[in-house]
Order: sequence, then C-alpha cells, then structure tokens
Amino acid sequence: MTAAPETGTSEIRHAGLVALRVDGLWRGALIEGPSGSGKSDLALRALDAGFRLAADDRTIVFRAGGRLFGRAPGPLMGLIECRGVGIVAVEPLAFAEIALIVRCEKTPQAVDRMPEQEQESLLGKAAPLLRLWPFELSAPAKLRCALLTIGRGEQEAYQATLAPPRRRLGA
Repeated sequence: MTAAPETGTSEIRHAGLVALRVDGLWRGALIEGPSGSGKSDLALRALDAGFRLAADDRTIVFRAGGRLFGRAPGPLMGLIECRGVGIVAVEPLAFAEIALIVRCEKTPQAVDRMPEQEQESLLGKAAPLLRLWPFELSAPAKLRCALLTIGRGEQEAYQATLAPPRRRLGA
C-alpha cells in the first residue's frame, strides 16, 4: 500500500514514529516531546520489543484518504539516535498510519494511574493521546497495550467493574 499525501496536508513534527503490526496493518505511535525527553530511548526499547521504526526525531506527518500517516524525511530514513553510542541504522518502515500520539512526560508522577481518554488534533484529524514517562521499564509494553486497546472500550469496562454498586433511593 502506498500513501500519497493530500494537497496541503503535511507538516514536519519533532517526533519519532514506531509501529506495531496489528490485524495485518501497521499501527503507529507518534512519540512527541522536547529534546532529551526520551523519545529515541523509548523508540529503541520499542524496537527491542518487536516494533518497527518509521521515523526518529523528525517525522513528516501527512493525511491520505482521510487518515494520518507518518514517515521519515529521506536522509533520516532507517536511522535512530542511540545516546552514548551515536547514530544507528535499522531496517525502517517506509511509513505507518498514526493510530496514537504519545506525549513524553518529565516525571512518572505526571502520568495519571487511570487517565481519562484524551485526543489531539493533527492536520485536522483527531488521534488518541497517551501520556507516558518514557524511561519506565514497562513503557514499551504500555505502548503495545495502548495500540491494541485504546478506543475499544476495555478501560471503561474495567473501571465499571470497580465502581461500587448503586443504591436505590428508599432501599
């Protein structure tokens, strides 16, 4: 499948893009945050957990067929920063659909235990937003869980089972 950008619907983001194959399609997580926030570190650990790299540090985000996609700028394709080692070549994906936006938070305390589902708009298209502390050991597993479950209702169902039973008035 090739994804051709719609006219006037692309931008370059200071973000990485990793993807996981789900139901035969590459579902991507756009990892955003300022320099030094852990974007590439999280991407490296995600690659080690079976994800594929579409882009590191700079991602061209574009719309095609009403959906969001991302890819690396040509000279950066297949390259990822490995702090303390240098630039490392990996086998890249040419592009991936953006199914999730990940915001790298500065501290673990900045991440809610049971967050309300949030969305962010990119190029006029809404995508689920996940806030993560990227240096947590389980961050790649959380990325996987989010790509597999966000928007499918599991969180609401889980929280409903934790709610105390309702009492009827006069009972």
